Amino acid sequence: MASFKSSIPLTSDSAASVPSPHTSGEVHVIMGPMFAGKTTALLRRIKSEGNNGRNVAMIKSSKDTRYAIDSVVTHDGAKFPCWALPDLLSFRQNFGGEAYEKLDVIGIDEAQFFEDLYDFCCMAADHDGKTIIVAGLDGDYLRRSFGSVLEIIPLADTVTKLTARCELCGKRAFFTLRKTEETRTELIAGADVYMPVCRQHYVNGQVLMKAARTVVESHKFKSDTFPEVAAVV
Repeated sequence: MASFKSSIPLTSDSAASVPSPHTSGEVHVIMGPMFAGKTTALLRRIKSEGNNGRNVAMIKSSKDTRYAIDSVVTHDGAKFPCWALPDLLSFRQNFGGEAYEKLDVIGIDEAQFFEDLYDFCCMAADHDGKTIIVAGLDGDYLRRSFGSVLEIIPLADTVTKLTARCELCGKRAFFTLRKTEETRTELIAGADVYMPVCRQHYVNGQVLMKAARTVVESHKFKSDTFPEVAAVV
């Protein structure tokens, strides 16, 4: 077999004339239903990176004020200081250009609330050489894609899908069931509104919720029409 020889002379002079590219970063995604331990896994990773001497920073959506404004907080109370922002692309300016350059790792919690997640990950990992660790929901309460988390899967070095424990039978829970009649996709709440469930209890729960909504709508219709009937009589 003939050997291949490059037509470009690889001398020290020619190599020195080519600027070295910026070290590329990484993107790691942690996703799953509510109460699966996504934030706990994110904090564990961020703290580990910090203990290893890397400069770290945490970001969360300013929409999430359930436990604290300036901290990422797990459901069991663990905390880590963070930047609460309405979007990610403003982080560099808010954090400071010089400080940003020194950053090694950026954690993003509740990533589904950031519309510019894809653009930020491209910029920070591909061009700025940062390691990005993203934690967020992969689906909403109707099991549809939620926010931009699934959009960054093609960018990711690793993807971890966590599961919770079904509150009704104890099996592995892959889905989040909403316990109220509210139909807004974006409804920030905790165990008072959501619970993790297995496939069987998700399906059963959706049937029960649909039946409950039908009953409520029926009662509402009757209450709305009774005054009209009384007026006619």
